[in-house]
Parts: sequence; C-alpha cells; structure tokens
Amino acid sequence: MLKTKNLAGRVVAVTGAGGGIGRELALLCARRRADLALCDINDAAVAETADAARTVGAQVLSTRVDVSDAEAMTRFAGATFARFGRVDLLVNNAGVGLVGGFLDTSRKDWEWLIGINLMGVVHGCDAFLPGMIGPGRGGHVVNLSSAAGVLANPQLTAYSATKFAVFGLSEALRMELKPHGIGVTAVCPGIINTAITQTSPIRGSGDIDQRRTRLASTYAKRGYTAERVAHNILRAVDRNRAVAPIAAEAHAMYGLSRAVPPLARWAAARLAELAK
Repeated sequence: MLKTKNLAGRVVAVTGAGGGIGRELALLCARRRADLALCDINDAAVAETADAARTVGAQVLSTRVDVSDAEAMTRFAGATFARFGRVDLLVNNAGVGLVGGFLDTSRKDWEWLIGINLMGVVHGCDAFLPGMIGPGRGGHVVNLSSAAGVLANPQLTAYSATKFAVFGLSEALRMELKPHGIGVTAVCPGIINTAITQTSPIRGSGDIDQRRTRLASTYAKRGYTAERVAHNILRAVDRNRAVAPIAAEAHAMYGLSRAVPPLARWAAARLAELAK
C-alpha cells in the first residue's frame, strides 16, 4: 500500500499534467517531496507545471506526449525509468470531453474520444506496469473515470461510454495486480471547475455559444476546484480505495447507481438538461 502523506523517494508519473486535475495533482505530489514524470499534448503547459514543481524541490522529467499514441507512451515510460529507475504512482489523467447525444456524435468523434480517454489509459498501463511489477516494490495506479462513468448521461453518450470502460478496466486491473502489491483506484470527480467546459466540442442543435456559457456557468457556480480533487485523490490512494467519487454529486450518483438504478436514471436525465 502506497502512503501519500510523505512521498520522499517516490516517483509519480502523471499524464495530462499541463492543467486542471493533472497539474494540481503533480504540484501536490511535488510539495509532498515526490519526483515527477509529466506529460501532456500541450508542451508549453506541461513545461509550466514542471517549472512550478521544481520551485518546491522536485526533480522533474517533462515531455509532450499524445496518450493515444502507444509508441509515444512507451518512449515516455522508458525515459522515466531511465531517469528515475522506478515509478511508484501512475496517474492516467489525460482525457477529453464531448457534449452530445449518440445521433449527434460522428464516427470521428468516437475515434477521438476512445483514442484518448480509453486507449490513453490502456497505453499508460501497458507502458509503465511491467517496470512497476518487475522490482516487486508494489505501487499504485490511478485511472480517471467520471461520475458519467458510473451513471450514463444522454448528453454525454460517447464520453460516458469511454469513462464506463475506464471504470471497468480499473476494476479488473485491481484484481489482477493485487498479487503484485499494486493497488488501482478509479476516480470519479463529478462537476469540477476546470477548462474542460471551454475545450469540449458541443454537438447538436441550438446556440452552441449559449450552451457552452450555461455549462461553464454551472461548473463555475459549483466551485469545486482541481486542487481539492488532488487532495482527495491522494487520500484515496493512501486508503487503497477501489473507487473514489470526489464531489458530493459523484458520491450521490455512484450510490444511486448501485442502490436504486431507476432513480439514478431519472437523476441522470435531469442533469442532462444542463447540457442542452
């Protein structure tokens, strides 16, 4: 079991570390004395995160990586083990969003979402796990699922599908890796105020700008920050939790989906109205 209050001597690898939850988690780990391997598709953004981590004393490897590219992820893992000799915590955080029902989502949209949200996690695990298992030191894997990965949202159809897949992968992987002393946590953040509301494509009818403004306003009013998410993720790792709902609505959606599925579906339909 990986203890996270003091990460001195530990190495943490984070994908999508250029902003949002990935950036805040990387910086929190740095403040707790971890060394870092960071990647993001935005090389300037990940470089800023790396510089900020170095100011608190962390040793940092940072590079531009598209997580949908298996070979690029393999190179990133190779460079990480060459630099630090170990990885104790792997955080498959990189992800993208898309608002729209099935009938409004193109095949190209599906390929993009699956390539990053699902295969990015697969590529991260495939690239890093052999090097984590080999020495027998144990460790932990964090995969970013979503509240939409435990309770489907009809205005996030493709996104929900990819996040359900990440949730299922994490559940199976947790059982498989237990004999190696490696824990796995599926994180379901909920409504978190990050830039994803500004960067996610919106499909379907209606005024796209108005829909985006309404969506961004809802997330901003909710006011749950990426920094708070980072603290809760490390707490979940510390306690070796299989599933980590973060914000209150994520806890509610996870609980309802398990206990009262019909009520959960009704709640999901109401939430979907926010994205229309």
